[in-house]
Amino acid sequence: MKIVVVGSVNLDLVATAAQLPRPGETVLGHGFTTVPGGKGANQAMAAAYAGADVKFVGAIGDDDFGLQLRASLGAAGIDLAHLRVVPGPSGVALIAVDDEGENLIIVAPGANSQLTALTDADRAAVAGADAVVLQLEIPMATVVETARTAKAAGVPVLLNAAPAQRLPAELLDCVDVLVVNTIEAQMVLGDVDSSARLSRVAAARDMHAYQLMERLRPLARRIVLTVGADGAFYADRDGAWLHMPAPEVDAVDSTAAGDGFMGAFAVAYTEGKPVVEALGWACAAGAIGATRLGASSSLATRDEIDMLAAKQ
Repeated sequence: MKIVVVGSVNLDLVATAAQLPRPGETVLGHGFTTVPGGKGANQAMAAAYAGADVKFVGAIGDDDFGLQLRASLGAAGIDLAHLRVVPGPSGVALIAVDDEGENLIIVAPGANSQLTALTDADRAAVAGADAVVLQLEIPMATVVETARTAKAAGVPVLLNAAPAQRLPAELLDCVDVLVVNTIEAQMVLGDVDSSARLSRVAAARDMHAYQLMERLRPLARRIVLTVGADGAFYADRDGAWLHMPAPEVDAVDSTAAGDGFMGAFAVAYTEGKPVVEALGWACAAGAIGATRLGASSSLATRDEIDMLAAKQ
């Protein structure tokens, strides 16, 4: 399967501590590491590890971080012919992780903000793919252009609406599968202002998953709502409903669990697996990612996903 991922690539600076700091508070940590990341790169690597032939369209800076990021993507077997180098710093994510596996993340886009349009070669790659995977850590205009290019070529578009924000109608019109968590779902629906701080727990309490799905259904042909340790829900415009529980694991870091889910789901969906099987497979990939520290280093291989999915 040929998957094109158009999105961000960052170097993640990850600090671990017993608990996350509150506003104005300083806490002492007990670990630090640097890990290649960015939602686009993570999902591209997740799809590659899950067995897809992946091309990545993105931008890195002309700095040392950029060299590290290119090397990590190349090591995953991803085609980097569409990874451009732009003047200035590469993207960086500052990540704090507590002992329960919860995290806080601040992203400085750097080079990602300069991915403002597709080249002719990029458009050709998108049009020749079996599926296109998108997120929202690059300029919205580029996301929309990619989606429209894919739709015109009859290529399915899978959109992970993260970081959470309202989505333009012209983008939603091109989306075949919209993937969101509860917080992202509420922001897509306009229930939460982009400046508001809302925990996953509060989001789940304030809006039941089924209610969210019912309201999301008109926005895209197919909806996937991820709910962390509770797995994922699926709905489509034909009236289908499905809940897939996640495997029980000991969570260490949830930073890239969603990206692992997205990459694996894209592969399963593109391979034509039944929805229930695709969701179970993706939930297994996400669960594996939550058991490991870091982003790209936590992503599961196809064999690992198969093994855990078989136990569900």
